[in-house]
Amino acid sequence: MCKLFIKADPELWVSSTRSLRIDGMVTSVRLENCFWSILEEVAQRDDMNVPQMITRLYHESIDAGHDLGNFTSFLRVCATRYLALQMSGDIPRNSRVALRDLDADSILAKERTELH
Repeated sequence: MCKLFIKADPELWVSSTRSLRIDGMVTSVRLENCFWSILEEVAQRDDMNVPQMITRLYHESIDAGHDLGNFTSFLRVCATRYLALQMSGDIPRNSRVALRDLDADSILAKERTELH
């Protein structure tokens, strides 16, 4: 089992920092390359680049009243949640299907039902 992870490309877990501007403020985000790759795929699905998507996630999270004290962890969760939703079939693997076109309310309702 461990060989699948240990023998993977070491570049996947190398961290890199990217700077972006949110509301005129420059901020830096440090993530492992594996997470950057996933976030790039997510952004491309809705015709955005990563800084645009991160800015949108930030604004929508603030508007929803979330405390983003650890924004980097939030981005890691977004990336892993994206993969989990693909595995469950709630997000099509076909990257030409935009995430904005999905029925998020139905997906969330299904998850709530499955938890109870």
